Amino acid sequence: MSKLREAYELYEQRRAEWLKAPIIQKYFVDQEKRYVHPFRIYGNVWYVGDNWVCVHLIDTGDGLLLIDAGNSGATAMLVNAIWEAGFKPSDVKWIVLSHGHLDHIGACLFFRRMFGTRLYMGKPDAEDFKYHQELSIIQDTGNLADETFVVDHEIEDGEKIRFGNTEMEFFLVPGHSNGVISCFFDVDGPEGVKRAGYYGGFGFNTLQKDYLIDIGDTKYEMRKVYLDSIRKVRDQKVELFLANHCINNDTLGRMEKLKKDPEHNPFLNDTLWGEYLDMKYNDLLRLMADPAQN
Repeated sequence: MSKLREAYELYEQRRAEWLKAPIIQKYFVDQEKRYVHPFRIYGNVWYVGDNWVCVHLIDTGDGLLLIDAGNSGATAMLVNAIWEAGFKPSDVKWIVLSHGHLDHIGACLFFRRMFGTRLYMGKPDAEDFKYHQELSIIQDTGNLADETFVVDHEIEDGEKIRFGNTEMEFFLVPGHSNGVISCFFDVDGPEGVKRAGYYGGFGFNTLQKDYLIDIGDTKYEMRKVYLDSIRKVRDQKVELFLANHCINNDTLGRMEKLKKDPEHNPFLNDTLWGEYLDMKYNDLLRLMADPAQN
């Protein structure tokens, strides 16, 4: 057998093992099936994510801002969505990362290397990228080309940052990860100026018993931290709730309603933010009361 053939067969073996993992089949194979045609949500805010991970584009008048960068392995989809929305990927000046998990940082290094895009992340997750890269879960992609990175700016709690015509106010809301951010900003559209709110990580996958024990949180303190984070921003005025994953605000369902009736924007809702945060708060209390999780 030639060395070339031997190398190929070894590659085939590695690939077969890689494909056996349920997480690979679910999240990293045939991602193109999750593509969503981009659409304007309201004012200068566009949706350029897929049907699982949200990515929002904000046209600041002085460059484009992305909130998150899509799943690892989905960079081409994001680039195409930006083009399809009528913008240039090269105009993306900033990417604000909701938190440091592999399904939200996918296109970061491409944009930085290709266009000089500046990367922003909550300080605790930026620190984890330096010293506890395993918490990014990037190892689950199975792609040796994926890597963590040092961000250009570490977001502090209570910080306000201006991006072109858009000023964002940031709060650290740890729980899903150590450095989840929440941000709030004004959006001017057909129905006037509306206050947008974004919460950067709702998932309970990192609050499960086995996960917490594995990272050394044997008393499950991060669950209490999550509850405190919800309380911290629960009463913010939010009229435009932007999701981190589509499930948070039924992004695709609202998209279809918007297409059918553009005169009544279903994304404008001044109670949805509080209702969803209340639901997550109570869901976590139920998880904490589950004997199997203690």
